[in-house]
Amino acid sequence: MGISSLDLSSVFGILGNIISFFVCLAPVPTFVRIYKRKSSEGYQSIPYVIALFSAMLWIYYAMIKKNVMIMITINTFSFVIQIFYISFYLFYAPKKEKTLTVKFVLFVDVLAFGLIFFLTYFLLQGKKRVQVLGYICMVFSLCVFVAPLGIIRKVIKTRSAEFMPFGLSFFLTLSAVMWFVYGLLLNDMNIALPNVLGFIFGVLQMIIYLIYKKPGTEVLEPPGINLQEISEIVVDVDVGIDTCKVENHGLM
Repeated sequence: MGISSLDLSSVFGILGNIISFFVCLAPVPTFVRIYKRKSSEGYQSIPYVIALFSAMLWIYYAMIKKNVMIMITINTFSFVIQIFYISFYLFYAPKKEKTLTVKFVLFVDVLAFGLIFFLTYFLLQGKKRVQVLGYICMVFSLCVFVAPLGIIRKVIKTRSAEFMPFGLSFFLTLSAVMWFVYGLLLNDMNIALPNVLGFIFGVLQMIIYLIYKKPGTEVLEPPGINLQEISEIVVDVDVGIDTCKVENHGLM
């Protein structure tokens, strides 16, 4: 008896969940360092706020679409752990960064998501609602996968891969493959298409790492992004910012 595409999609969905679970835990060493320093100064909270927004979007999409329920598990885990990361960051953050982080959470995770929820849930019905929400999730995921361009540019400019962890790039690429196949088997291009870009950028990161990796060099953490500058950009252009992938591209 042959294996149905639905059964195969479940297998790849489970594999995607497992890999994404470990990717979500990648920032833990950062928070261990924050705990030891008793300060989150120099680190950024933006990736975790965006990852929380991503998890909320995909949970909403999975609940509306219904046949992609397996996505709820990893995104629920991501939702919970992002709240933990943000809370932990706020506890040790200086007053200025704490205020900016709270404002960003309110702007992205409350206002932006609330607006999307209101417009899609109350103004759209049936397949149209799923279609529009799927497009929103797809566009957001595509933007997330473009995030590595910054670190790739930094590596090429400095001719050093010290800020680019190969292991993380490898597992992000593997995760993209699993979710691409999962979306393809379900004929859901909103899930499949963004992961094509994720795979391409993942492979590109690993190639660049191998080119610029210097023997004996440890992977370091780059300086934190200035939250004040980012918040001003967000307010000026009035633009809202894939789950675990966001936080790790922003972190490393």
